[in-house]
Amino acid sequence: MPRFIQSNIAKALALIGLAASSGASFALTVYTAGPEGLIKDLAAGFEAESGIKVDYFQGTTGKVMARLEAEAANPHADVVISASWDSAVDLEQRGWLLNYQSPNAASVPAAYKAPGYVAQGLSALAIAWNPASGTPRPADWGDLASPAFAGKVNMPDPSQSGTALELLSGLEAAHGAQAWRLFGELKANGMNIAGANAQALNPVLQGAKAAVFGAVDYITYGAQSKGEKIEIIFPSSGTVVAARPMMILKGSRQQDEARRFVDYVLSEQGQQLVAKTFLIPARTDVAAQRPPLAEIQALPTADEAERAGRDALLKRFSELFLRK
Repeated sequence: MPRFIQSNIAKALALIGLAASSGASFALTVYTAGPEGLIKDLAAGFEAESGIKVDYFQGTTGKVMARLEAEAANPHADVVISASWDSAVDLEQRGWLLNYQSPNAASVPAAYKAPGYVAQGLSALAIAWNPASGTPRPADWGDLASPAFAGKVNMPDPSQSGTALELLSGLEAAHGAQAWRLFGELKANGMNIAGANAQALNPVLQGAKAAVFGAVDYITYGAQSKGEKIEIIFPSSGTVVAARPMMILKGSRQQDEARRFVDYVLSEQGQQLVAKTFLIPARTDVAAQRPPLAEIQALPTADEAERAGRDALLKRFSELFLRK
């Protein structure tokens, strides 16, 4: 073996030994859906408290899950935060998740935690309405199927938005055939199926559309805080509350550090950062900076049968809107 190669190998081994002896570790890797500003703040706060650096990938739930699937044989992520509760249920059923109950999850409602995952925060689906649109203020989902809103409504694409799919599923579970009549009326009234959540909202902010059917509330509150003239309306007949699950992958090489990160997110400081983005904190003892869960008429939490039917639901909805 050439001497220069031997020398480089010896140096590399020495550096590895130095890292091990000094207790140094690689960065914790977090894959997350949701506000990029939130993961930046959480990563910075956690590093300041623990000394552990956090690398992250931020994208839609669809992109996060696709990346996990692509890396299944060689996982890179340690912690995953999704915008879809179904994704956590699926990963747990596949045996991908490490069971961990953080001591900081004591005040998280039982509905929003399980052995392998826990809510980081909550959002609710709403109508986002532009008061300058010249349309009457809607009070319920069905108002968006009226002639006043013909061609003026956007909806996030449920094939791209996990929360939009949860809304369809929740409405079908609560209202059955009546929900499908509503979807048909919205189709006939010219409702447009846009891309992900922000893509559905932007034309409403710009005045090209009047309302979003199934807007993610924290995104809309964020636009409001920047001076946008937009109103958030929680429908009188009820809506879906979407919990955002946080989970540790069983394949994580840094499980202790991952547990510490989950503890930090669920600490009072971490939950205050969650609240800062207009999400509802998972902990009931940390105040929200928007209407709390108690003020929202929530539809029942999805059961196993409802979740199992979502692929068929998405197919039926896509066929209705001629999206194959």
